[in-house]
Parts: sequence; structure tokens; C-alpha cells
Amino acid sequence: MLKPGDRLPDLTLPGEGDAQVRLHDRVGQRALVIYFYPKDDTPGCTVEACSFRDSHEAFVQAGAEVIGISADDARSHEKFKAKHRLPFTLLSDPTGAAAAAFGVKRSFLGLLPGRVTFVVDTQGVVQHAFDSQLRASAHVTEALGVVERLSKQPQAASAR
Repeated sequence: MLKPGDRLPDLTLPGEGDAQVRLHDRVGQRALVIYFYPKDDTPGCTVEACSFRDSHEAFVQAGAEVIGISADDARSHEKFKAKHRLPFTLLSDPTGAAAAAFGVKRSFLGLLPGRVTFVVDTQGVVQHAFDSQLRASAHVTEALGVVERLSKQPQAASAR
């Protein structure tokens, strides 16, 4: 799994309307909070997504963009976003290439896709990784704490 100090992989994934989104194009002005989750509209994933939604303004104010990634297709993401009023980007990883590039492992005997959140600074360097399948809402707390710390120390974050 990527760890602090590692560089953001250069990946392009399908987004809304099947538009291609290159992660490296999002690096620069804002920190990135990239969270991998198992499946749209499942109980834990809904709790996690709604927690990110409810804290979205705090992420924006701290200078971060939130991006969710799962194997679900764009149509599933669109329904999930609309149903739960999610204000952030959801990307599709149908082949698992992004999960593999980030080192996100499957859990529970390989049955479930992993649930891992990464915070990437404005230089494209991973500053934090949090892996917990069961503590879905803790991903938001962990990520927001790191983003707020980075926003107060921009020089230190970019020097790493």
C-alpha cells in the first residue's frame, strides 16, 4: 500500500458521463483526499460517503478536493451521487488497476474490495494513508485532520 512519502500514481479513470479524469491533473492547487470504497449504496459505503458529504465544506475550506473510487460504473456512481446528494467526484476502477497502483488490498479473505483513504499534498506526495474496512466514518475524521494540518503548514507539506 502507498505510504507517506510515496508519489501519487499517474492514472486516468472514468468519471461522470464516462469523461476521463487524470489524477495528476488534479494535483497542484488543492490537496487530494482519495478514498477507495467497496460498492455504491451498501451500508458501510453509504455511511462513509455521507460522512464525506457532511464534512465536504470543511475539506474545501482546508484546501482539499475529495475523490471517491470504486469498481462501480459511471451509471451506478451517478445514481449514488444523486440519491445521497454527494458533492464530490466519484471515479470508476472497473479493472482494479487504480486499487492495484495504490496497493489497496481486498479484505475478508479477499471477498471485499478494500476501504482505504489517502491524503495527497499539492506536490503529489502521499501524506497519510488510513486502512479500515469496518470504521467507515473514521476515514473522514482521519483525512480531515491531516488536511487541516497541511493547510496550516504548506511549506512543510510540500518539502516532504
